[in-house]
Amino acid sequence: MRFSRQLDHFGTDRLAIGLLLLAALLLGGRAWLADHPEHDPWAPLDLNDPPGWATQRKLAALRSDPQECRAVLERSGVAFAVLDAAGEGTCRRADRTQLRSAPFSPARPVTTCPVAAGLQVWLAQSVQPAAAELLASPIARVEHLGTFSCRRIGGGGNWSEHATGNAIDIAGFVTEDGRRISVLRDWDGEDEDAEFLHRVRDGACDVFGTVLSPEYNAAHADHLHLDQAARGLGGFCR
Repeated sequence: MRFSRQLDHFGTDRLAIGLLLLAALLLGGRAWLADHPEHDPWAPLDLNDPPGWATQRKLAALRSDPQECRAVLERSGVAFAVLDAAGEGTCRRADRTQLRSAPFSPARPVTTCPVAAGLQVWLAQSVQPAAAELLASPIARVEHLGTFSCRRIGGGGNWSEHATGNAIDIAGFVTEDGRRISVLRDWDGEDEDAEFLHRVRDGACDVFGTVLSPEYNAAHADHLHLDQAARGLGGFCR
Protein backbone atom coordinates (compact mmCIF):
# COMPACT_ATOMS: atom_id res chain seq x y z
CA MET A 1 0.00 0.00 0.00
CA ARG A 2 2.81 2.38 0.91
CA PHE A 3 4.50 1.73 -2.44
CA SER A 4 1.18 2.28 -4.23
CA ARG A 5 0.69 5.64 -2.48
CA GLN A 6 4.23 6.65 -3.50
CA LEU A 7 3.39 5.88 -7.13
CA ASP A 8 0.21 7.93 -6.85
CA HIS A 9 2.15 10.87 -5.45
CA PHE A 10 4.75 10.49 -8.21
CA GLY A 11 2.03 10.51 -10.87
CA THR A 12 0.37 13.56 -9.32
CA ASP A 13 3.67 15.42 -9.15
CA ARG A 14 4.40 14.66 -12.79
CA LEU A 15 0.97 15.92 -13.80
CA ALA A 16 1.44 19.12 -11.82
CA ILE A 17 4.86 19.73 -13.34
CA GLY A 18 3.47 19.07 -16.81
CA LEU A 19 0.65 21.55 -16.28
CA LEU A 20 3.09 24.16 -14.99
CA LEU A 21 5.32 23.66 -18.03
CA LEU A 22 2.32 23.93 -20.36
CA ALA A 23 1.19 27.14 -18.65
CA ALA A 24 4.70 28.56 -18.95
CA LEU A 25 4.79 27.70 -22.66
CA LEU A 26 1.39 29.31 -23.25
CA LEU A 27 2.38 32.47 -21.40
CA GLY A 28 5.69 32.58 -23.23
CA GLY A 29 3.91 32.03 -26.55
CA ARG A 30 1.46 34.84 -25.88
CA ALA A 31 4.31 37.18 -25.00
CA TRP A 32 6.20 36.20 -28.14
CA LEU A 33 3.13 36.76 -30.33
CA ALA A 34 2.59 40.16 -28.70
CA ASP A 35 6.09 41.11 -29.84
CA HIS A 36 5.54 39.56 -33.30
CA PRO A 37 1.99 40.47 -34.41
CA GLU A 38 2.78 39.46 -37.99
CA HIS A 39 2.64 35.84 -36.79
CA ASP A 40 -0.48 36.28 -34.64
CA PRO A 41 -3.71 35.44 -36.53
CA TRP A 42 -5.75 37.36 -33.95
CA ALA A 43 -3.70 40.58 -33.96
CA PRO A 44 -5.07 43.49 -36.05
CA LEU A 45 -3.33 43.73 -39.41
CA ASP A 46 -0.84 46.58 -39.77
CA LEU A 47 0.62 46.94 -43.27
CA ASN A 48 3.87 48.23 -41.77
CA ASP A 49 4.57 44.96 -39.98
CA PRO A 50 7.09 42.62 -41.61
CA PRO A 51 5.57 39.62 -43.41
CA GLY A 52 4.77 36.72 -41.12
CA TRP A 53 2.86 33.46 -40.84
CA ALA A 54 -0.49 35.24 -40.54
CA THR A 55 0.01 38.07 -43.04
CA GLN A 56 -1.26 36.33 -46.15
CA ARG A 57 -4.40 35.06 -44.39
CA LYS A 58 -5.19 38.54 -43.03
CA LEU A 59 -4.73 40.14 -46.44
CA ALA A 60 -6.93 37.49 -48.05
CA ALA A 61 -9.71 38.31 -45.56
CA LEU A 62 -9.78 41.91 -46.81
CA ARG A 63 -10.83 40.82 -50.31
CA SER A 64 -14.45 40.53 -49.21
CA ASP A 65 -14.49 43.31 -46.61
CA PRO A 66 -13.78 46.82 -48.02
CA GLN A 67 -14.80 48.51 -44.77
CA GLU A 68 -12.25 46.53 -42.73
CA CYS A 69 -9.73 47.15 -45.51
CA ARG A 70 -10.10 50.92 -45.10
CA ALA A 71 -9.71 50.52 -41.33
CA VAL A 72 -6.44 48.67 -41.98
CA LEU A 73 -5.17 51.47 -44.25
CA GLU A 74 -6.00 54.04 -41.57
CA ARG A 75 -4.40 51.98 -38.80
CA SER A 76 -1.28 51.56 -40.94
CA GLY A 77 -0.96 55.32 -41.56
CA VAL A 78 -1.47 54.95 -45.32
CA ALA A 79 -2.71 58.10 -47.08
CA PHE A 80 -5.71 57.28 -49.27
CA ALA A 81 -8.96 58.70 -50.58
CA VAL A 82 -12.36 57.07 -50.98
CA LEU A 83 -14.00 58.24 -54.21
CA ASP A 84 -17.68 58.20 -55.12
CA ALA A 85 -19.12 55.06 -56.68
CA ALA A 86 -19.24 54.98 -60.47
CA GLY A 87 -20.65 52.88 -63.29
CA GLU A 88 -23.67 50.63 -63.34
CA GLY A 89 -24.70 47.01 -63.65
CA THR A 90 -21.91 44.44 -63.66
CA CYS A 91 -19.32 47.19 -64.04
CA ARG A 92 -20.50 49.30 -61.11
CA ARG A 93 -17.55 50.28 -58.93
CA ALA A 94 -18.88 50.76 -55.41
CA ASP A 95 -15.40 50.61 -53.88
CA ARG A 96 -13.09 53.21 -55.45
CA THR A 97 -9.93 53.77 -53.44
CA GLN A 98 -6.85 55.79 -54.38
CA LEU A 99 -3.47 55.66 -52.69
CA ARG A 100 -2.22 59.22 -52.26
CA SER A 101 1.53 58.74 -52.03
CA ALA A 102 2.30 55.62 -54.09
CA PRO A 103 4.69 56.34 -57.02
CA PHE A 104 2.48 55.35 -59.96
CA SER A 105 2.56 56.72 -63.50
CA PRO A 106 0.91 58.10 -65.58
CA ALA A 107 -1.52 58.80 -62.69
CA ARG A 108 -2.42 57.39 -59.32
CA PRO A 109 -4.71 54.45 -60.07
CA VAL A 110 -8.21 54.08 -58.65
CA THR A 111 -8.79 50.51 -57.47
CA THR A 112 -10.72 48.57 -54.89
CA CYS A 113 -9.38 48.91 -51.37
CA PRO A 114 -8.05 45.32 -51.28
CA VAL A 115 -5.96 46.03 -54.39
CA ALA A 116 -4.69 49.25 -52.81
CA ALA A 117 -3.70 47.39 -49.63
CA GLY A 118 -1.94 44.74 -51.68
CA LEU A 119 -0.03 47.37 -53.64
CA GLN A 120 1.08 49.07 -50.44
CA VAL A 121 2.50 45.84 -49.02
CA TRP A 122 3.99 44.72 -52.35
CA LEU A 123 5.84 47.98 -52.92
CA ALA A 124 7.27 48.11 -49.41
CA GLN A 125 8.09 44.46 -48.84
CA SER A 126 8.92 43.18 -52.32
CA VAL A 127 9.52 45.87 -54.95
CA GLN A 128 11.76 48.26 -53.02
CA PRO A 129 13.87 45.55 -51.31
CA ALA A 130 14.43 43.82 -54.66
CA ALA A 131 15.40 47.13 -56.25
CA ALA A 132 17.87 47.88 -53.48
CA GLU A 133 19.52 44.48 -53.82
CA LEU A 134 19.50 44.02 -57.60
CA LEU A 135 19.35 47.51 -59.11
CA ALA A 136 21.25 49.52 -56.48
CA SER A 137 18.63 52.28 -56.68
CA PRO A 138 15.10 52.67 -55.25
CA ILE A 139 12.06 52.58 -57.52
CA ALA A 140 10.86 56.11 -58.20
CA ARG A 141 7.99 55.28 -60.52
CA VAL A 142 5.77 52.27 -61.24
CA GLU A 143 4.25 52.36 -64.72
CA HIS A 144 0.78 50.87 -65.08
CA LEU A 145 -1.66 50.27 -67.93
CA GLY A 146 -4.81 51.00 -65.97
CA THR A 147 -7.24 49.39 -63.59
CA PHE A 148 -10.77 49.75 -64.99
CA SER A 149 -12.12 48.23 -68.17
CA CYS A 150 -15.75 47.11 -68.46
CA ARG A 151 -15.06 43.90 -70.37
CA ARG A 152 -15.08 40.13 -70.23
CA ILE A 153 -11.91 38.04 -70.13
CA GLY A 154 -10.57 37.66 -73.65
CA GLY A 155 -13.66 39.35 -75.05
CA GLY A 156 -16.00 36.57 -73.87
CA GLY A 157 -16.71 34.31 -70.93
CA ASN A 158 -16.40 35.53 -67.34
CA TRP A 159 -16.17 39.19 -66.45
CA SER A 160 -12.68 40.50 -65.88
CA GLU A 161 -11.68 41.79 -62.43
CA HIS A 162 -10.89 45.00 -64.31
CA ALA A 163 -14.64 45.48 -64.77
CA THR A 164 -14.88 46.61 -61.14
CA GLY A 165 -11.40 48.09 -60.73
CA ASN A 166 -10.31 45.06 -58.72
CA ALA A 167 -7.14 44.66 -60.80
CA ILE A 168 -4.14 46.58 -62.06
CA ASP A 169 -1.67 45.90 -64.90
CA ILE A 170 1.97 46.79 -64.22
CA ALA A 171 4.11 47.47 -67.30
CA GLY A 172 7.42 48.63 -65.89
CA PHE A 173 9.50 50.34 -63.24
CA VAL A 174 11.82 53.36 -63.23
CA THR A 175 14.58 53.75 -60.66
CA GLU A 176 15.68 56.99 -59.03
CA ASP A 177 18.82 57.00 -61.17
CA GLY A 178 16.74 56.83 -64.36
CA ARG A 179 16.95 53.15 -65.26
CA ARG A 180 13.77 51.69 -66.78
CA ILE A 181 12.82 48.03 -66.42
CA SER A 182 10.16 46.89 -68.88
CA VAL A 183 8.11 43.71 -68.57
CA LEU A 184 7.88 43.42 -72.37
CA ARG A 185 11.58 43.99 -73.04
CA ASP A 186 13.29 42.51 -70.00
CA TRP A 187 11.22 39.55 -68.77
CA ASP A 188 13.10 36.93 -70.78
CA GLY A 189 16.54 38.42 -70.19
CA GLU A 190 19.36 36.90 -68.17
CA ASP A 191 20.49 39.98 -66.27
CA GLU A 192 19.47 41.67 -63.02
CA ASP A 193 16.54 43.44 -64.71
CA ALA A 194 14.92 40.09 -65.52
CA GLU A 195 15.73 38.77 -62.05
CA PHE A 196 14.11 41.84 -60.53
CA LEU A 197 10.90 41.31 -62.55
CA HIS A 198 10.67 37.65 -61.60
CA ARG A 199 11.29 38.43 -57.95
CA VAL A 200 8.61 41.10 -57.73
CA ARG A 201 6.19 38.76 -59.55
CA ASP A 202 6.86 36.11 -56.93
CA GLY A 203 6.44 38.68 -54.14
CA ALA A 204 3.08 39.73 -55.55
CA CYS A 205 1.87 36.15 -55.23
CA ASP A 206 1.99 36.54 -51.44
CA VAL A 207 -0.45 39.46 -51.35
CA PHE A 208 -2.76 39.22 -54.39
CA GLY A 209 -5.46 36.69 -55.25
CA THR A 210 -4.29 36.42 -58.86
CA VAL A 211 -0.92 37.21 -60.45
CA LEU A 212 -0.44 36.69 -64.19
CA SER A 213 2.88 37.32 -65.93
CA PRO A 214 4.29 36.70 -69.44
CA GLU A 215 4.65 33.07 -68.37
CA TYR A 216 0.86 32.75 -68.33
CA ASN A 217 0.04 33.59 -71.96
CA ALA A 218 0.86 35.97 -74.81
CA ALA A 219 -1.83 38.44 -73.72
CA HIS A 220 0.32 39.21 -70.66
CA ALA A 221 3.62 39.60 -72.52
CA ASP A 222 3.87 43.28 -71.64
CA HIS A 223 2.54 43.44 -68.08
CA LEU A 224 1.95 41.83 -64.71
CA HIS A 225 -1.75 41.45 -63.96
CA LEU A 226 -2.52 41.75 -60.23
CA ASP A 227 -6.02 41.34 -58.84
CA GLN A 228 -7.80 40.57 -55.59
CA ALA A 229 -10.37 38.00 -56.67
CA ALA A 230 -11.44 36.00 -53.62
CA ARG A 231 -9.62 32.77 -54.44
CA GLY A 232 -8.83 31.78 -50.86
CA LEU A 233 -5.40 31.54 -49.27
CA GLY A 234 -2.66 31.16 -51.85
CA GLY A 235 -4.61 32.29 -54.92
CA PHE A 236 -3.40 31.73 -58.48
CA CYS A 237 0.13 32.70 -59.48
CA ARG A 238 1.70 32.14 -62.88
